Amino acid sequence: MAREVTIYTTPNCPYCKMAKKFLADNGIEYQEFNIVEDKAAREEMKNRCNSLAVPTICFNGEVLIGFNEAELRVKLGL
Repeated sequence: MAREVTIYTTPNCPYCKMAKKFLADNGIEYQEFNIVEDKAAREEMKNRCNSLAVPTICFNGEVLIGFNEAELRVKLGL
């Protein structure tokens, strides 16, 4: 199943690092936006995902806030 995964992160967030490692370990390609460096991405995350927390993971119309491996596995069909 094709999916476009977007993850909004900050550099020092341990949950962001865990989420990115989980995605990479499971062969899920993703596009990352660092909301500290990219103000436009921060606004997009706020408006598109209705979130101000990281990590925010968006795909297939889903928005997951934070890193919950079990929920991410279910939502991604892993």
